[in-house]
Amino acid sequence: MEEKVFLMPRIGDMAPDFEAVTTTGKLKFSEYNKGSWVVFFLHPADFTPVCTTEMSGFANEKEFKAKQNTKLIGLSIDSIHAHIAWVNAVHEKTGVLFEFPIVADISMEVSKLYGMLQPGESETAAVRAVFIMDPEGKVRLIMYYPLNVGRNMAEIKRALLALQTSDEHKVAMPLDWQPGDKVIVPAPKTVEALAERKSSDLEMVDWYLAKKSI
Repeated sequence: MEEKVFLMPRIGDMAPDFEAVTTTGKLKFSEYNKGSWVVFFLHPADFTPVCTTEMSGFANEKEFKAKQNTKLIGLSIDSIHAHIAWVNAVHEKTGVLFEFPIVADISMEVSKLYGMLQPGESETAAVRAVFIMDPEGKVRLIMYYPLNVGRNMAEIKRALLALQTSDEHKVAMPLDWQPGDKVIVPAPKTVEALAERKSSDLEMVDWYLAKKSI
């Protein structure tokens, strides 16, 4: 039988849908995603040092849902029983509770859907990855990390806020943008628009590069 080939999702694609057992019960991803931003993060394995620090970091970020209309969901190629045991162990030893769902992907089906099995790194563990989906279910950002490098929570939060701010105000973000910094406005497309820009209060670097506060 010919092996099925899975294509990795790309930025702008609709997020591959799936149904799975998670630590909070059965879940259909498209329904979970509907109407909310989602940060979907995959880790190599339960009961491993780097993954424990990362998952604890996500668990401590209470503002995702409260302020950013964002849900969290994790995944690894482990059984639901391993997940539950890990959640319990971390909670008992550190006081941190993983309240978000963690997908049990022992069959590797979801990992394959999202291009997480990369043989040059590992054939049995998902690489560290982050997918950010918008409320319409579209993939808006992808981050990949090797097994031995933990993710940067500040950058994940910054990227999420940048995407949300860009959508709301129809602007772009410059290098090292942080919430509260000036943003880049679209370049003018007519001579009239250029003249209006020159007489505006925008911070002009050049005719095509102008910034404003929001």
